[in-house]
Amino acid sequence: MEIRREDDEIQDIRHNYSEVNIEIESFNANRSCPLPIFLKFEDVEYKVRKKEGSTKNSNPVKAIMSKAASKINMYEDSYKKILKGITGRVGPGEILALMGASGSGKTTLLKVIGGRLLDNVKGNITYNDIPYTAALKRRIGFVTQDDVLFPQLTVEETLLFSAFLRLPSNMNRQQKYERVDMIVKELGLERCRNTKIGGGFGKGISGGERKRTSIGYEVLIDPSLLLLDEPTSGLDSNSANRLLLVLKGLAKAGRTIITTIHQPSSKMFHMFDKLLLMAEGYPVYYGKARESMEYFSSLRFIPQIPMNPAEFLLDLATGQVGDISLPEDVSESQGSLDTDKTIIKYLQLKYKTQLEVQERRKNHAAKAPEHLQLAAQVGKDWTISWWEQFRIVSKRTFKERSKDYFDKLRLVQAVGVALLLGLLWWKSKIDTEPQLRDQIGLLFYICIFWTSSSIFGAVYVFPFEKVYLVKERKADMYRLSVYYMSSTLCDMIAHVLYPTLFMLILYFMVDFNRTVTCFLLTLFAILLVAVTSQGAGELFGAAVLSIRRAGMVASLILMLFLLTGGYYVQHIPKFMRWMKYVSFMYYGFRLLLKVQYSGDQLYECQSPQGCRTLQSSTSFDTVNLNGGLQEVWILLAMILAYRLCAYFCLHKRITQSNI
Repeated sequence: MEIRREDDEIQDIRHNYSEVNIEIESFNANRSCPLPIFLKFEDVEYKVRKKEGSTKNSNPVKAIMSKAASKINMYEDSYKKILKGITGRVGPGEILALMGASGSGKTTLLKVIGGRLLDNVKGNITYNDIPYTAALKRRIGFVTQDDVLFPQLTVEETLLFSAFLRLPSNMNRQQKYERVDMIVKELGLERCRNTKIGGGFGKGISGGERKRTSIGYEVLIDPSLLLLDEPTSGLDSNSANRLLLVLKGLAKAGRTIITTIHQPSSKMFHMFDKLLLMAEGYPVYYGKARESMEYFSSLRFIPQIPMNPAEFLLDLATGQVGDISLPEDVSESQGSLDTDKTIIKYLQLKYKTQLEVQERRKNHAAKAPEHLQLAAQVGKDWTISWWEQFRIVSKRTFKERSKDYFDKLRLVQAVGVALLLGLLWWKSKIDTEPQLRDQIGLLFYICIFWTSSSIFGAVYVFPFEKVYLVKERKADMYRLSVYYMSSTLCDMIAHVLYPTLFMLILYFMVDFNRTVTCFLLTLFAILLVAVTSQGAGELFGAAVLSIRRAGMVASLILMLFLLTGGYYVQHIPKFMRWMKYVSFMYYGFRLLLKVQYSGDQLYECQSPQGCRTLQSSTSFDTVNLNGGLQEVWILLAMILAYRLCAYFCLHKRITQSNI
């Protein structure tokens, strides 16, 4: 009877694969059905390299012996298995729930299926019987556990920018607006469509609304396969149930949905079509969710008190069986220190002997229609051109960061420091050597101020936006060059606006050379220093992509540039002289001196020795005031070099990221 029942199931599977009839409800009435994806995975394994231990052995002989032993089993010991042979399948219209305790491998399996993890993966994963290819990348939607959304954008703006970047170019602007409007209505986001997402530093939408916005962000492109990592975490039961109803509607529209879930309510549990229960990287149950209790009852695992099915299953997966009656061959070991491990191993063994063989047979029997296999191999090119991507991403970047660009505190800082310096150096003169030294000190301080402001204003940009960038790059929303150019050009607004305002206030208060040409050249020199510093900050931030380390690196480099800038030490020893040639502060300071002073300009006319030229001053021993403005070209070259290095560092770090 059991064999006959299994044969009937296989016939049903073949029928479903040959005739794909997906019910399209009102949710999807105005859009085309996504390509059906029949997902199969068999014997999936994944391992990660272990970190080297930091413990030190005080005995040198034992340390050498330990090293020798570790080399013998280097390959086996250097990796840890996270997934240990997972088999299953799910098709259009179905929701597969991945359940298990924390650390059981649910999220890892989700990333492997979604193509987010490709190295150190074993097993066979197919989409309509086709292995994973780049062509499938844009048919897969991935909703992470943490809602990675820009906090300064509203719900509607978030979805609109996603629509403009990801929807096909054959859709006009009005059609994209209509698609977003439909998503907003169907996901119940109308009430908050004009509310900012918000975050830790500002109020915004609720947790449930954030989660639905994240889902809408992915559903916009009609993904065939939708993967969700803990979509109900942090939500109350009402919001979680509503979210599951949304997922049911999405599944009925022809999508294949896989979601990890920690401990759903009874009502939510029965909304799932299939269930994969995992324990320590092993499967202990795979099949229809509503048949899971029957399966474990057949193994004589029976709850002694009324229990939520999900709670019962998680207790089994962790070996916590205080309120569950056990089979006789397992109950004998109860009370030992390893009871939980014994139960998990018992469940793993039963799965292998009773369920896994059947699933393998069903997987091999199920074949996707040829037209679906061919359709899965058709890739999607970039939906819009580079310039169109640049226009959209620049607009979004400006909208997201405009609060920082026009921050009142930033304005007060620029104006306040300019007024303070103007009062300290009020109507400064260069008639004597001490007065000249005072004014040169002011020029060097201006270099320091805008170098530090620009470096620290740019060094945190990429570390802060790393999660957004990784998410959107993995979804192929835009080219990395588009993001980088948009980011650096939009940020340049602040690095040009505030130094200009600063110099307009300070220049005439301290009585610098009052000619239009001299003012414009001085302002140009300051802007060159600020923009070069911005590029350096971007490079340091891209190189480390860590908020904590970025500030430390920027501080060290700033100190190096400050000491070699040509003010504190003019005559640097030969073996250290190379340092000043890589310091843009050195060239910026020299440029300021050249545009502000002339070598033939006279001073010290009241001294007994008579007038002297400024070039004769010891302050200009290493600077030829009439030697041309070659520093301009050096700084322009540095601006380009820093940004090219920053781009390649960012490309390398983002490519290697597994977020």
